[in-house]
Amino acid sequence: MFCGDIRNNMSYALMYGAAKTGMHMVALGPKELAPDPAVLAAAREAAKLTGATIEVTDNVDEAVKGADVIYTDVWASMGEEDQIPARVKLLTPFKVTMEMIQKTGNADVKFLHCLPAFHDFETKLAKEMKAQGHDIREVTDEVFRSRHSVVFDEAENRMHTIKAVMVATIG
Repeated sequence: MFCGDIRNNMSYALMYGAAKTGMHMVALGPKELAPDPAVLAAAREAAKLTGATIEVTDNVDEAVKGADVIYTDVWASMGEEDQIPARVKLLTPFKVTMEMIQKTGNADVKFLHCLPAFHDFETKLAKEMKAQGHDIREVTDEVFRSRHSVVFDEAENRMHTIKAVMVATIG
């Protein structure tokens, strides 16, 4: 399950990946940030070949029930800092918290994030936004540092993939 801004590159990549591998994928986020209808249609068309299902919802309780993985990303990408206040308002109900983890009913649910993540207030931007009344954390520190979190294993796997691509492209 991917939650947050479900019309961003990570959500789309997961939709296509799930469609091509026969997985059930749920995109959880506000209706205002719904996926592009053309992208969703293409992912669902690809899903027909593998038996995958791609769902879109704004209902947290329904979306997380039975989830094996909860994936999220930052709420405002680089260059979108001016949109942070509006994004915080839209996306706070979709913040990954321990309560959300527990609602899955899966004691072994995993948390993923492509990093970097706002999970505490130790960065300059998080501190500045907090001072202005905006909590930009897409995941709580409790979840980020929990046994459910495999974000650093994910990052390590990505690092090796990137190194392999670099070797392959430099000849």
